Amino acid sequence: MTKLLDGRVAVVTGGGRGIGRDHAISLARHGAKVVVNDLGGELDGTGSDPTVAQLVVDEIVAAGGEAVANTNDVADWEGAKGLVDAAIETYGDIHIVVNNAGMLRDRVLANMTEDEWDAVIRVHLKGTFAPARHAVAHWREQAKSGQKVTGRIISTTSVSGLYGNPGQTNYGAAKAGIAAFTQIAALEVARYGVTVNAVAPVALTRMTEGLGPAPENDEAREARAPHWIAPIVTWLASEEAGNVTGRIFEASGQFLAVAEGWTRGASTAAIDDPTKIGDAVAKLLAESRPNSGMDGTPGSWPQTKP
Repeated sequence: MTKLLDGRVAVVTGGGRGIGRDHAISLARHGAKVVVNDLGGELDGTGSDPTVAQLVVDEIVAAGGEAVANTNDVADWEGAKGLVDAAIETYGDIHIVVNNAGMLRDRVLANMTEDEWDAVIRVHLKGTFAPARHAVAHWREQAKSGQKVTGRIISTTSVSGLYGNPGQTNYGAAKAGIAAFTQIAALEVARYGVTVNAVAPVALTRMTEGLGPAPENDEAREARAPHWIAPIVTWLASEEAGNVTGRIFEASGQFLAVAEGWTRGASTAAIDDPTKIGDAVAKLLAESRPNSGMDGTPGSWPQTKP
């Protein structure tokens, strides 16, 4: 199998379960050395269990890969710095940050508490900002010293933030913030050799089990399996994706699409092999908005909802 990530070092937050677990395993399968970060908390963010991250590490190592576990709180400034430092101290560098940590505290707006708002915004939005910020500081110093940098930041946004979902003003606002963060950060860090992209997954995990109708059959369940999301993240983490930045991709077992603000842009059938995604992404971006070609500059979002 062609490997996309030989010699690269990645951190995956929320890497112990669901989509994050599949990201960590796919990155390792393609040659990356992976720091699997997860507090091991409950769905609402409470509690902790260090075995959650370690089990993924054990699975990667058993398959011949390299990985270590980390249980830092990535929404804590020092915790996020410690995660980035752990990758550098363990493996000598860091090339990839996958921001996937998250939790839910759903409530309609009239009943939402301050704590429910703050907790969700903190984990999703600050938990994306803090690891990215510390990694970018490292890459900036490398760039200033004349080193070639091929940094990658890939974050998890959501259709709840792009298109809205009742009962999730906190979660949707955080995920919309991550989409905006992605586009702005991409403009700032391109000079260092860093790309910033985000993926809005449509997947069945413990966070989405109770949202919307349940899959009608095994085929429908497979179409929403989290392992369909990892190929696009793995490809975006590779050096092949160096000219794609500031983009929001939607992904599921049925399609891979470019999100254009509050509308879905060009799409194609889902792809389960990251080594085959490059051509598909080039075609998608060529078919999307005229100013969103693969020239390394982000495309614009509409200013008002269509």
